[in-house]
Amino acid sequence: MTTATKVPVKPLGDRIVVQPLEAEQTTASGLVIPDTAKEKPQEGKVLAVGPGNWDEDGDKRIPLDVSEGDIVLYSKYGGTEVKYGGEDYLVLSARDVLAIIEK
Repeated sequence: MTTATKVPVKPLGDRIVVQPLEAEQTTASGLVIPDTAKEKPQEGKVLAVGPGNWDEDGDKRIPLDVSEGDIVLYSKYGGTEVKYGGEDYLVLSARDVLAIIEK
């Protein structure tokens, strides 16, 4: 995972760009989990946030609840996986974000 916060993909509307965090490699008891048994990660770091959707009148944008740098929990099968510049990203709708993880 890169440390740069600038991502070359700019989301539109209520979309966000997330970089999935790596799944745990071992269990709490120290057993190593093979790649075939790992679950798809559901946590990620928000790298970019779209401007939000327009309100019903079309006069102003409705801001999103998440911001760049947040660690979020998202729907297991939500979003679209994108590979750009050798990095894996996930483009999600803000509705696919279930929670912000505070550490």
